[in-house]
Amino acid sequence: MRTSFMAILSLALLAPAAAEAESPAVATLVEAARLIDPRTGHALAPAAVLIENGTVKEVGAPAQVRSHAPAGSRLIALGGATLLPGLIDAHTHLLLDVIVPQEAQVRRMTFNGEFEPGLLLAIAGMTPSARVLLGAQLAREDLESGFTTVRNVGHSGIDGDAALRDAINAGRVPGPRMQASGRKIIASGDYIQSLNPALSAAIAGQEFLFLDGPDSARRAVRANAFYNVDLIKIAVDDNISPAEMSALVEEAHRQQLKVAVHASSARSIQIAIDAGADSIEHGNEVTDEQLQLMRAKGIYFDLTPAFFDGTFWKTVHAMTVLSPEFDARLRGRDQRGREGGAALVQRVLRSGVKFAAGSDMCWYVPGKTRGEASATMFGALRTAGMPPLDILRAVTIHAAEMLGWQDRVGAIETGKLADLVAVAGDPLADISELERVRFVMKGGQVVRNDFAAQ
Repeated sequence: MRTSFMAILSLALLAPAAAEAESPAVATLVEAARLIDPRTGHALAPAAVLIENGTVKEVGAPAQVRSHAPAGSRLIALGGATLLPGLIDAHTHLLLDVIVPQEAQVRRMTFNGEFEPGLLLAIAGMTPSARVLLGAQLAREDLESGFTTVRNVGHSGIDGDAALRDAINAGRVPGPRMQASGRKIIASGDYIQSLNPALSAAIAGQEFLFLDGPDSARRAVRANAFYNVDLIKIAVDDNISPAEMSALVEEAHRQQLKVAVHASSARSIQIAIDAGADSIEHGNEVTDEQLQLMRAKGIYFDLTPAFFDGTFWKTVHAMTVLSPEFDARLRGRDQRGREGGAALVQRVLRSGVKFAAGSDMCWYVPGKTRGEASATMFGALRTAGMPPLDILRAVTIHAAEMLGWQDRVGAIETGKLADLVAVAGDPLADISELERVRFVMKGGQVVRNDFAAQ
C-alpha cells in the first residue's frame, strides 16, 4: 500500500504544466541538489521547499518535505542546481537608461557631461507614460536576472516608480517587488545646471524637489508622501544644512518613512548621521570614525559597487569613438575606481557596520539587459575583496533588513514569501554564478526556468 501511495503521489507531483495552467496546484514542491542559507553559509543538500499560497510552508530534506505535500502538488525538479533566496537590489533607477554621448558632446558640456544629457532626455524627451513603460521593461529584465525585490531611489519623474510599483503589485506588468521613493530631494545646482531659464523650473520640477530651508524640507517629504512613496531619498553634497537635513528626517520618520541619503564626502555623511538617517548611499569618503558611529546608531551603509571592478567607464563608452587622450582618461578613472572600491570595502568589513549593496544601475550597457548589467555588481564586489558569503548576505538578509522587509524576503524560511532563484554551480565558490541565474520564482510563480529545457 505504501508503494502504491508513493506512486500516486509521484504522478501528482509530476502533473503536466498544461494541467497546472488550467487548474492551479494547491502547492508547489521545488527540489534541488542544495540550498544555501545566507545567515549561516551552510548548505542543505539535497533540499526541498514546499510552497503554498505564495509563501514558504516548509524547508527540508526532499523525502521529509515530499511526505507533507498535499495531493495535486506540482513538482519543480531543478536537478543539480543551487537554490538561493531571491536577490535584492537595494539601489536601483529603473526609469532611467542613460546612453553616454560621443566624446565631443561630453567635452562640450560644462557639467556632468556623461550623465546630464541622458537625464534631460528622460525628463524632457519622454512623456511620463513612455518613461513608465521603459521602467516596466527594465523591471522585467531585473526580475528575469533574479532580482525579486528592488529599492528604487530616484530619477523616476514625479510618481513614475510609485505607478510602476502599483502596476507590478496589481499583476498588470511583471517585475520585482518595489519600494518607491518618488522625486529625489536635492539642493539647487545638483545634477542639472545652466538650462534655458524659460524652461528650467518646469524641467527640473519633473524630476526633483528642492530644499530652501527646513520648512521646504518638510514640504518636500509631504509632496512625495502624497504619491504614497515607501521611503525618502535625498542627495546631500555639502550643500544641505544640518537644520534642513534634521527637519527632513524628522518629518519622514513622523510619517514612518525611512530616509536614504546620497552622501559621498565626509561632511555630508556626518550631516546625515547627525540627523538620524536610515542609510548612507555610496559613502565614498566615509571615515573610520563615521563607520563606528553608524554601527552604534544602526545606520546602514549601502555600497554601490558599479565602479569597483575597474572596467565601468570603458564598458559604457564601448559604442563611442574615443581619442587616445579620452581613452586614457577613462582607464585612469576605472583604475581609481578599482583602488577606491577595494579600500572602501575593506574598511566597511573591518568596521562591523551593517551593510547592503545596490547596483546604482542607470546606464545603458551595450550587450546586456538591465538585469544583466545590475548583476555585474557581484563581480565588482568580489574584485574589491569582499568574500562571496558577505556579498550574498548584502543582497539578501541584510538588504531585506535595511528595507524593513526582513519578515517577507531575504531568506528561504517558513512564512516568508516564496521568492527563490537557482544557479547551476556554487556561488560561495564562484560568486559570478549570480550573474547567470537560471531559475526565478516570485511569490510562488515561476518567472524563468532554464533547467526545464535540459
